[in-house]
Amino acid sequence: MSLGKYFLGSVAVGALLMTGVPAHAQSAVDSAVRSMRQQIKDLQERLQYLQTQINQTQQNQAQTQRTVERIKAAPPAPALAGEPFLKMHGISPTFSTPDGAFTMSITGRLHLDMGDYVNYSKKSASTTPNNFNGGVKARRARLGVTGKIDKVFGYTFIMDFGGSTTDNGSTIENGFVTYNGAAPFHFIAGYQDTPYSLDEATSSNDIMFLERASSQAIATGIAANDNRSAIGAWWNNDRAWVGVFGTGPASGTNYTTTSAQLGMTGRATYQIVQTPEDTFHVGIDGEELFKPAQTSGGARTLTLADSPELRIDNTQILKATVGTSANPVKGASVIGGEVAGNLGPLYAQGEYFHIMVDRQGQSGVSFNGGYVEASYALTGEIKKYNAGSGAYHSISPAHPFSPSSGGWGAWEIAARYSVMDLNDQLGSATGIAGGKQTTYTFGINWYPSSNLRFMLDYIHANIDKQSAPSGTTTNVGASMDAIAIREQFNF
Repeated sequence: MSLGKYFLGSVAVGALLMTGVPAHAQSAVDSAVRSMRQQIKDLQERLQYLQTQINQTQQNQAQTQRTVERIKAAPPAPALAGEPFLKMHGISPTFSTPDGAFTMSITGRLHLDMGDYVNYSKKSASTTPNNFNGGVKARRARLGVTGKIDKVFGYTFIMDFGGSTTDNGSTIENGFVTYNGAAPFHFIAGYQDTPYSLDEATSSNDIMFLERASSQAIATGIAANDNRSAIGAWWNNDRAWVGVFGTGPASGTNYTTTSAQLGMTGRATYQIVQTPEDTFHVGIDGEELFKPAQTSGGARTLTLADSPELRIDNTQILKATVGTSANPVKGASVIGGEVAGNLGPLYAQGEYFHIMVDRQGQSGVSFNGGYVEASYALTGEIKKYNAGSGAYHSISPAHPFSPSSGGWGAWEIAARYSVMDLNDQLGSATGIAGGKQTTYTFGINWYPSSNLRFMLDYIHANIDKQSAPSGTTTNVGASMDAIAIREQFNF
């Protein structure tokens, strides 16, 4: 082969090679571009998916926040229907349904008395007793429950495990139901402390001395007083109180030996002056015994009696029994009046009672009694008016006893003069010689807290009593002095 041909062949081969290389390179570039585009597309899809997830998460978070805010703003969910819960009303534990329609509170009081008759002087050798005995007595030891039914009904059931035979101790003190759905009118039925007289309408936790005055105890005992079966109604506002009650026998009456009695009481009061520090209260009271109790022997008698305003020893020198089998008691009436009020820490009250007893075949007899008493809070507290009962609360210490904080409770001094005359038609064989009792009482009361009180009383009583209403008579009365203290706790 010649050199020229060889050269020409080489050029042809190189040309062919030169035309094949660009075609192959272009194909590779296109493939790479397509791959990159697919990757970009995949990345865009992943980004779109991630954005969707982020948006959903944000929406969920916003919904959760709105739910939390609604829960915080909503009132607490009520307990299951009928599920009771316990709370404290003062220091009294109270069980209640969630809606408050049904409640039950535990209540109680202990009045523990200790005393001695330091002087007893008989006015005749025939006077009885020979002496009064000092000692310790649970004057009141009450425990029970009180509460609401369907919001408009109330109930109370309290037993008294203290007291004495005179007080019908260890028996039903209260057992009644009230209807309060027609306020300011209220209705009640059952065994109750019938609110006849100012001092009876005052709780025994709030009375000024260990015992109420004899005139009040005798008058209310005719057809009212403690543990009396009764049905009645009352109306009150912040100044006035009016109530009427039909009454029967007291709880524990033995119907085998005694028939049931029937009576009625009424009371109306008004506060003429009523300011935060000063008050003036007036009231009238009426009581009627329509049907006296009759014994199995057929006698209808009425006994009016009281111990000398201290019941450590319940012996009664002041005592009048009206009526006999031949001349039974037909009925009895009591008319009374009451006044009370305070000038700041100075408080005073008084009551008067006129008792009339009708006898079959004989003229009627009448008796009179009353008392005035006053107290002064040395620590400045003021007795508050209780509109619901038309009476007054005792003082409550502004600074309860706490030596570490300088509180010494409340201190009160008190005095009372009372008289009860159970004599009528003396000089006549048909008269009554029950005696006349005059009593002076002085007291100091300490209130460490609103639920705890310590009382110290000094009592001087003088009883003049004829042995018979007519003829030659002997003074079978007596005089006495006594000192007594009370430890009182209530809830």
